Amino acid sequence: MDLKQIKLIIDLMKRSDLTEFAVEEEGFKLKIRRGTGGLPVVSSGRGSAAPFPVVADTVAPVPTAATPAAQASAPAEEPGVTYIKSPMVGTFYRSPSPESKFFVENGSKVVETSVVCIIEAMKIMNEIQAETKGTIVETLVENGQPVEYGQRLFKVKQG
Repeated sequence: MDLKQIKLIIDLMKRSDLTEFAVEEEGFKLKIRRGTGGLPVVSSGRGSAAPFPVVADTVAPVPTAATPAAQASAPAEEPGVTYIKSPMVGTFYRSPSPESKFFVENGSKVVETSVVCIIEAMKIMNEIQAETKGTIVETLVENGQPVEYGQRLFKVKQG
């Protein structure tokens, strides 16, 4: 893992509600978690030196309040409908491999633990769970499309 990748992870944490990130590869461990005041704190595992000097104080906290322009552009909420949103920035995939069937289709019933898609971020495949109960009404993202943090992926009718 190089400095550029680590900076991308820290940037992702600054722009999201992600509180902790850990990775281990061939004798190298990296753990980044939010410290007090919302600042990322970087530590490396035993037997490996940090690949760069760690200066967590230089990372500015992210404002949590949405701007009025962002609030105005947000689509209106529908009663009885919720959305499965992307928990991270990455590439959206509807199936575990190109030749596999989709995790869910429109009309599929889901529960909180149902895997609905994969988001690839920094070559790591992250299974995304529904975290809600209901029926998939609409898939809002195309397979292989890049997604942003908080972007709506699926429309779900409650019940």
